[in-house]
Parts: sequence; structure tokens; C-alpha cells
Amino acid sequence: MKTNSDIIIAHNKPKAETFLSKIENKTPLFIATIATTETGKIPGLSAAGQNPDFTDFTPPADAELLLLGKCKSIQGVPITPEGIPTPGLITMSALKLADIPVMIANAGCKVKPQVPFIELGGNSGRDIRTGNSVDNVEEVIERAKTAGQQLAKTSDYLVIGESIPGGTTTALGLLSALGVNAEGKVSSTLPLNPHTLKTDVVRLGLKAAGEKFGSLNNNPIKAVSCVGDPMMPALAGLTIGAADQVPVLLAGGTQMTAVLALINALNPKTLGNIAVGTTRWVTNDATSDIKGIINQFCKVPILAADLNFGNSAFPGLQIYETGLVKEGVGAGGASIAAMAKMGDAINKEVLLKAIESNYKTLMSMK
Repeated sequence: MKTNSDIIIAHNKPKAETFLSKIENKTPLFIATIATTETGKIPGLSAAGQNPDFTDFTPPADAELLLLGKCKSIQGVPITPEGIPTPGLITMSALKLADIPVMIANAGCKVKPQVPFIELGGNSGRDIRTGNSVDNVEEVIERAKTAGQQLAKTSDYLVIGESIPGGTTTALGLLSALGVNAEGKVSSTLPLNPHTLKTDVVRLGLKAAGEKFGSLNNNPIKAVSCVGDPMMPALAGLTIGAADQVPVLLAGGTQMTAVLALINALNPKTLGNIAVGTTRWVTNDATSDIKGIINQFCKVPILAADLNFGNSAFPGLQIYETGLVKEGVGAGGASIAAMAKMGDAINKEVLLKAIESNYKTLMSMK
């Protein structure tokens, strides 16, 4: 089968082609790992939600959107302050088009979603500036490993995404604690990436924990506990549990580099069966460097969905082309999975039509 031309090989072509050959014509299980953190409420860090306190509702609303096609925790869809819809709209549209099953994993949400979910036993995260941001990291990893082992038996491969506002800042926190140079390299939901603010927040967190750059490179559990978020141990555990049996596509942007760094510290042999699946908006982003982060510690390939909303009839979607949002809720990975399963029957034009149709329906519910 010919590789869908709207799947871009963005990094490590030989490994990317091998990974694609494993997933073409196959049906995955999509898992959305949801969590919240007080870090996401720091003004100026995140565009996830109309105001910082609203971010507690964004992950559960994203989960509901994926399973129900509408949100229960909020009216309409989760939107940025500028009125841009959640990338969960892209994910939901891709998964429905390709008839890919969805499961929600709760890694630690303040507000529980009003849909069925797997409970991994995590709590919502604290502000990383405290230097003590995540509870029971080891326990969540072990529970998630068990879940990953079982879920891997149900499908050809897993696609695992995330929804956690403020997650690129906590990603910088974990990467820094593990000795990976990511300052100025993590992405942002905002077109003007607040790198200085993120760096300041992370440095305050490390200082409060009595740590510094790279000082926890041999203690990944403590690194997450100090300056990470609850999504990380859950997603890493699910991946480690599953990747011995089936391929795993980590669906996300630079947040997934922190998950990879955690997996690399816990169980590096599983990295051989993993790829990152993201969007063109992330791989082409001049304000971040997903390849530069990954290259420092592993050879995991990167795939990107060649999405383009420039010709959309809706200004709320067109604005994605200006650098707002870029990725989230596994949008890129879900699009790649849909294209890999259905071949040329699902390309970026077909996907855009479905996204526009679902967007129109959802906006009419507001």
C-alpha cells in the first residue's frame, strides 16, 4: 500500500518508514490521557480555555467531545480566548471518519468527565513553582503499565494523546530536571511563544525543590514529582506497558518529548516501537524545535499530518494557520492514524470537510 501523501515524515526517515509500514491498513485504539495542573492557570502561559480558571473544564470537555461528539461539562466546544476551537475537534473528526475506537484515561483531573473512563489514580497537579507538583508518580506509572499491557491486546496498535493545559511548561520542567536542553524549544498554543515566562517558571520550580538543570537525571520519579504534571506518568506507563506488544504512536507536540525523556529514563528499550505523531503546525513552527529536543537522547521518528485550514470557510479554523493552538488532544496522531488506516480515502481535504461539518454543528449548540 502506498503511504498517504498527507503524512509527512518529519524526522528519522528510515525508522519513520518502518513504523508507517507497521500501521498501514491497521486499526488502532485511541487513548486520550486527560489531566489538569495549576501551572496551566499562570497568566500568559496557555490559550486552553477562555480564562485561566476555565482550564479545569477543558480536558473533561475534550474527552466528552471525543466520545459523544459534543461536550457536557461546558456548552459548545472548548475554545481559546480568541474563539478558536479545541484541536479535539480535529481528533474527533478524524477518529469518526476512520471508525477508530476511543478510550479516556484519567490521569488526574479536577473535574471528572461525564463519560466512561479508566481511572489511573492520579491527582490534579500543583503549580510547578512550588517544586512539589505531582503526587504518587510511581503508583500511577505502575497502574498505567498494567492498563497499557491489557489495552495492547485489544487492537493492532495504540495512539495515545493528551489534554492538559499548561503542558508545554511542565514539559520544559521535566526535560530540564532530566538534563535535556529545551529552553526556547518547547511549543505553545500561542503564536507569540512565551519562552521567557516558561523558563522563569521552571527555574523557580527547580529552585524551590532544591534542584537544578540535570540534577535529577538519575531520578525520573522525583523529577516528575517536583516539576512535572500528572499526564506524564500516566502516558509513559501506558506506553511502556503496550510497546512490548504493539507499536505506539505518541500523539502530540513537544509535550511528547518530555514523555519520551521519561520513558528513556525508565525503560529505554521500549523506544524502538514508538513514533511521535504531530501536525505540520508543530514541525514547521519557528518558535519551537521538537527534533532538536528528541535528538539529544533518542532516535524516535516523527510523523506529521499535513493539515491545512487556509481554505476553510470558517475564520475560527483559518486562524490555525497563524500559529494559534497547533496541536493537542492527539490531533496530529489521530489524523495520521485515520490516513494510515484508510489510505487515500482520507486526505487533508476530506478531513477538513468533516472538521468543518462538525464545527458547524457544535457552534450551533452554543
